[in-house]
This record gives sequence, structure tokens and C-alpha cells, in this order.
Amino acid sequence: MAIIKSEFTLALNQVATERGISPQDVIVSMEAAILAAFKKEHPDIFEESIVVQVSRDTGETKILKEEKNITPPGFGRIAAQTARQVILQKIREAEKKTVISHYKQQVGSLIKGRVIRFDGYNAFIDIGKTEAVLPKEEQMRNEKYTPNASFIFFLKDISEDKFGHSRVVISRSAPQLISELFKREVPEISSGTVEIKKVVREPGERAKIAVFSAQGGVDPVGACVGQKGVRVQTVTNELGGQEKIDIIQWNAEDRIFLISALSPAKIIEVKLDTDKRKAQVIVDESQAPLAIGKGGINVNLASRLTNYEIDIVQTSSTPKVVPVEEKKEEPKN
Repeated sequence: MAIIKSEFTLALNQVATERGISPQDVIVSMEAAILAAFKKEHPDIFEESIVVQVSRDTGETKILKEEKNITPPGFGRIAAQTARQVILQKIREAEKKTVISHYKQQVGSLIKGRVIRFDGYNAFIDIGKTEAVLPKEEQMRNEKYTPNASFIFFLKDISEDKFGHSRVVISRSAPQLISELFKREVPEISSGTVEIKKVVREPGERAKIAVFSAQGGVDPVGACVGQKGVRVQTVTNELGGQEKIDIIQWNAEDRIFLISALSPAKIIEVKLDTDKRKAQVIVDESQAPLAIGKGGINVNLASRLTNYEIDIVQTSSTPKVVPVEEKKEEPKN
């Protein structure tokens, strides 16, 4: 029996030339699938010595037992259907490998996507050639991932699920999302004139980014802020408009860097223990709320940015009023 030659040849050539699959690999897969189909259809006569032979030239399929053709009458239709299924499956597998290879080259970059669905835990995003997953831990707490909503994502990783299937993992909470957004908006960063030293963030609430330039006359903070704040505002808008971004000038001197990291609070004094990476920061009691921030967010981000454990100590700038004792009059004699 023979599968329709023109169909077989066309399909095999398509897989081999357009999909980058070895023709021999397809033939071997077809033989295994047809053997499984034969075993299912004829369990009564199946033996371990039975093999399937598919001609690469003609597509002719034979069931052999000790080199004797025992192909049952009418089995050709089953063999042809099985062969088609194998070829289509190989095409899908090849396409998926091509797509995964395409996105592997983009890991660490920005990608635009549209929400397809949200299951209450993960969001699934159309990123063009495939569907990516936005896990719960990569989401921003104050964002809603409703169908058709569009966002800019950070392409974080290509991983495998528990079934061994590759999946594209993207993020809205990664610090690198902010780095890449600034790189896109600030030519001085993309050219290397300004360097991003570190980014820390509480996604959707606040972030601090430390920047530096070794080139004289370049203001790294000003470059990131942009004229009238247009550059930092563009980045903020891409993050949903709610996340406040503090741009800090990095400094090799820990004390200076730490003071900058705690902005906008004004610092009176900093006492450092560089060995234990601990810092005691003295502020006026009026500046303490700014130094600490709502829920401790400012001091926590500053701590992560500088890699110092920070202890805020308040002092009062109001002079103490010392009560004056009233002079008692001595009784007259």
C-alpha cells in the first residue's frame, strides 16, 4: 500500500525545508506512530518482532514480521492518517522551537503585550508570535490585568513548566523594567555616557535609581529627569502613573551616597559602621517622616540601594526652655 505520493512528498519536503526538521527524524516518528496504531487496531496479532517500514522516496508503508509483509488489508487509510498527524505535529514542534529561539534572543529587553486572560493568579499575554505568562510574583499589586489591556513588560526568562513545556516569562515588577525604560528614554544611558548603578523598587509605589557619569560636565540626574521632567514622567506613565521614582546620584563615598539615597529628607549627621554595614542617621524630628517614608518605604529602599542597615535617630531642634525659679522675698523683720 502507498500513501498518496504527491501529498506525502509535499508534506515531507515542507517539514524538511521550511521547518528545519530532518526528513529522517520525521520518517522515524511516523514509523513509531504507525506501529502504535497497528498495535491498537490488531492487538491479537501484534508481536515484538513486528516493525514498520516507511519508504522515504515513495511513502509506501509496510508492516513486517521477520521481513515478511503482513500488512492487513485496509490498514493503508489508518497509516496515512497517522502519517499526516505526525507531520503536522512535527511542524507545530518546529514552529514552537523557532518561536522560543526568537524570544531567547530578547531575554533582558522590553516587550509590548496585550492581556488575553487572567485566571486570578497568572495573566496570559499576547506578545506577538506566542503567548507569555505574567506570574503573580511578577505583577504590580495595584494593576488590573483585564483582557485587551496593553502594557510594556520586561522579558525575564524562558523556563519550563512542570510538563516540560517551554514558556516565556515576563515581568512588571522587576527592577530591570525601570532600567530598560530609562535606557529607551535617555540617550545618555544608551550611549554609555550615563550609567545605571542600581535600581530598587516597591512596584507600583516607589523606586530609587542610582545613576553615575564618569564624563565631566554631565549631570546624570538631570539627564534622567529631562527637560521639565519629561523623561522621568514618560517612565512613570509606563509604570501606570502611580510609582514615584527618586533619581539618586551614585557616589563611591558611602556617607554621601547614603545621604542622597534618603532624599528628600535633610540629614544632620551619619555615623557609619562599614564592617557591619550599619548606619545611624540623625535627623531633625521634622524630617523624620520624610526619611522614614510611609510604611517605612523610603528608608527601606535607601537601605537596599546602599546596602546598609539604616537606623533613623530623631533629634529636636527646638531649644529647651529651662524654667527660672522665682526668687522668694525674705520676710521683713
